[in-house]
Amino acid sequence: MREAIGLSKSPMLAIRDLSYSFEARKPIFQQVAIDIQPGEFVSVIGPSGSGKSTLFKLITGLLEPDQGEILIDGQKMETRLGLVGYMPQKDLLLPWKTVVDNVLLPLEVKKENKQQNMSEIRKWLSRFGLAEFEKAYPHELSGGMRQRVAFLRTIMTGRELLLLDEPFGALDSMTKRNMQSWLLGLWEELQKTVLFITHDLEEALLLSDRIYLLERTGTFQEMKVHLSRPRNPELIYQSEFIEMRKELERRIHHE
Repeated sequence: MREAIGLSKSPMLAIRDLSYSFEARKPIFQQVAIDIQPGEFVSVIGPSGSGKSTLFKLITGLLEPDQGEILIDGQKMETRLGLVGYMPQKDLLLPWKTVVDNVLLPLEVKKENKQQNMSEIRKWLSRFGLAEFEKAYPHELSGGMRQRVAFLRTIMTGRELLLLDEPFGALDSMTKRNMQSWLLGLWEELQKTVLFITHDLEEALLLSDRIYLLERTGTFQEMKVHLSRPRNPELIYQSEFIEMRKELERRIHHE
């Protein structure tokens, strides 16, 4: 884990006594408590329909909890909308806009001068391997490239906390491995705090400092990932990794 983790007085994200249900139905979450420190990479896993995406909507302010509080960087705000970078499952690139115009959308929302930021934007495009495609349209890109554009657009929000909702779920296995390796290197460089939803147990272990397993009771079970950094995808073949995967599977099956 990197030095930045644990140095701040306040967690980057703190969830206290959170409960939420849709109308009068069975609660999705009950008295959830989560702390995520600055610079951490934390994954959330759980079965489909268990509420992982709902959790993200609560954090972003698209939904409000029935009880409890959500603090971002130690602050409880009247509205959380726009305080975090959020990348949903689908890339949601606007098909009529070029790569560079899609990346510039957060600056448009903030009414910042796009032309003054073009030099920096082009540096980012180069770092993301997209420099040759800035004038391309989404339908001209591969799945992995579309996800990189969507991730860069999320970075352009300027937020320290990034919520990534299963960004590699629709990719083939080879592209997914490449994207995982790419994200590991980029995260080390950017020093952002990431909350990451995935169904892929190997992906969760490979990327994360900690994993939260969403249980059917609407609560979370935490598992620490004791693997040294930096990491690379070859780690999945090592005995220590295999044992941790077995432990994660055991917890899921006994949940």
